Amino acid sequence: MDKALYIAMTGAKHNMLAQTAHSNNLANANTSGFRADFAQARSMGVYYGEGHPTRAYSLTERPATDFRPGTVMETGRELDVAIQGEGFIAVESDTGEVGLTRAGNLYIDTAGILRTGANQPVLGSGGPISIPPAEKIDIGKDGTISVVLAGGGREPQVLDQIRLVNPAAEDLVKREDGLVYVKDGGQAAIDLNVTLLAGFTESSNVNTVHEFTEILSKSRQYEMQLKLMKTVERNSETSARLLQMS
Repeated sequence: MDKALYIAMTGAKHNMLAQTAHSNNLANANTSGFRADFAQARSMGVYYGEGHPTRAYSLTERPATDFRPGTVMETGRELDVAIQGEGFIAVESDTGEVGLTRAGNLYIDTAGILRTGANQPVLGSGGPISIPPAEKIDIGKDGTISVVLAGGGREPQVLDQIRLVNPAAEDLVKREDGLVYVKDGGQAAIDLNVTLLAGFTESSNVNTVHEFTEILSKSRQYEMQLKLMKTVERNSETSARLLQMS
């Protein structure tokens, strides 16, 4: 009895964890540049010392992130940029690390720092990009930022360049803050082949129909696991009564 109960218990637990991953994907369907997380389940044997496993349990894991590009949408804003093809924009995370993102909905805060829509400072050649008061801002295909300073004439001046990188997908890991990082604390080198499209942003790559279907499926599986636990409980009670009668 306890074997069936253990399988059902771990199945219900990891059904909920998988449902959390799919719910997070669905919640970020409208987040610019968001990359959906995969979720999968498998059985694992439980070993006590040498020999064959005495139990099996369910395991849901997030094996990878879907790095397929989203849809490019025109906004007309001079600070909005979308990466053409593969690549990432380097930003500074809340912990001070170099994180990578595809979110190109940029803005300038009150201190003049260029930030993403999620408030991460965008990194340039020497750290976070600071933009002085300007009448016009232009972001080139290579990430070069040119500005026409307020009260400084009409001649544009090159201010800085957005750090664009393109590390291999197998070297990347996504964390809970939504940013992508190079594994083992590595740093991504600047890639001159990564280009930007100004006046556009990239949507998330979340398939809402798929995620909603997965959430419903995991909910039904969770209910099935609970029913199995109830069945194990009834069988255990019946066995106990039979032993009392004997």
